[in-house]
Amino acid sequence: MEQARQTTGLVVRDAVVRYGATRRRPGSVAVDGVSLDVAAGEIVALLGPSGCGKSSLLRAVAGLEPLVGGTVAFDGADLAGVPVHRRGFGLLFQDGQLFPHRDVGRNVAYGLETQGVPRAERASRVADLLADVGLADYAGRSVATLSGGEKQRVALARALAPRPRLLLLDEPLSALDRRLRERLAVDVRDTLKATGTTAVFVTHDHDEAFTVADRVAVMDAGRLLQVDAPDVLLRAPAGPRVAEFLGLPPADVPDSPDAPASSGARTATVTTSSGHDVV
Repeated sequence: MEQARQTTGLVVRDAVVRYGATRRRPGSVAVDGVSLDVAAGEIVALLGPSGCGKSSLLRAVAGLEPLVGGTVAFDGADLAGVPVHRRGFGLLFQDGQLFPHRDVGRNVAYGLETQGVPRAERASRVADLLADVGLADYAGRSVATLSGGEKQRVALARALAPRPRLLLLDEPLSALDRRLRERLAVDVRDTLKATGTTAVFVTHDHDEAFTVADRVAVMDAGRLLQVDAPDVLLRAPAGPRVAEFLGLPPADVPDSPDAPASSGARTATVTTSSGHDVV
């Protein structure tokens, strides 16, 4: 699917990531010619099964994996050769990796300290972010006393503290139980929108993707199958593989995005586990 060209935000063009390549072997392709735009202030979820290449694409955007083909640019600047710490991106993984020797407030303040932000400004920023993630009175708490969900909220606040140009979240909720994931998915979206953060959110859970993201990019076998708003994905999946992964009835889905819809298609309403109705 051709992406509209833009000069602000993230622009990925024909990205290729390979693992295990040698002089004699080409290696395995993890990301196969992916192009994707993420506009300033937009949240895009990379959705797909394990091994589809979504985390590899996120790591390539971060600079943690080298591209063997294609480009990654942000705000019009090509990031080729720019190291991870110079990109101005934030990272949040499944394990928030909080510092056990720092209390909650000092964990959130870590990036601000490395930037040399004055103490009073740091304190104000930390207080604002802890309030945003629902932990307003937790600054002095030891991280050892926190629940799993609270730890991920602190990790989110810490990732947002330095005001990253782009926040990359790799399965940040997958270690939590279903009920907590559903609640935190709403909180993550609210926090990202409140702070105006541009974000790429990797998940294998379509309900989670639909809750957090403005648009969802469905991946399989290293390629993008469809990029659309959640309601469009549910009502018009681009092919049987997208429908299968989303748990939709396959009978009336065309074999390709260009195939015409059947004029005699049945009409039904399906409700997904997150309560989204599909007509």
